[in-house]
Amino acid sequence: MKAENFDQTLTAFRTRVPFQPFTVVLVNGDRFEVDFPDAMLIRAGMGVYIGSNGVMVIFDHQGVSQVVGGLKGEMAN
Repeated sequence: MKAENFDQTLTAFRTRVPFQPFTVVLVNGDRFEVDFPDAMLIRAGMGVYIGSNGVMVIFDHQGVSQVVGGLKGEMAN
C-alpha cells in the first residue's frame, strides 16, 4: 500500500463518526482489531496501535494488505 493511501485510509477509519471498530490485515497474515480510535497513531506511512491488553503493534504501509470495516469475526469471505 502506498504511504499516502495508508495514511488516508487509516485516518478515515479512525475518525468515522460514530466510530466503528475495524481490522487491519498484515501481509504476513496477522491481523489486529482497532476497537478504540485514540489507541492508534498514524504518520508518514507508519502506524502504532496499543491494544486493550497493552500489546503494541508497530506497522508500516508496506506491511498492510487491507483494512476491513469490521471486527475480524464479522468479515465476509
